[in-house]
Amino acid sequence: MADDIAERIRRGEYSPGTKLPPARELADLYAVSLSTAQRVQLILKERGLVVGRQGDGVYVAEGR
Repeated sequence: MADDIAERIRRGEYSPGTKLPPARELADLYAVSLSTAQRVQLILKERGLVVGRQGDGVYVAEGR
């Protein structure tokens, strides 16, 4: 899941500044648990691909 989203970012499907779907929606899209979707968001943050905005969501990092 993390690799798929990372590839979508690289291809420009999710462009810099774009808000990713919420974890609950990602969980539904990928048929995984909410905790798995949240872990994927953390992995993407660790890779520097996304940034979290407290109370607002997760966005593709600028300059990507």
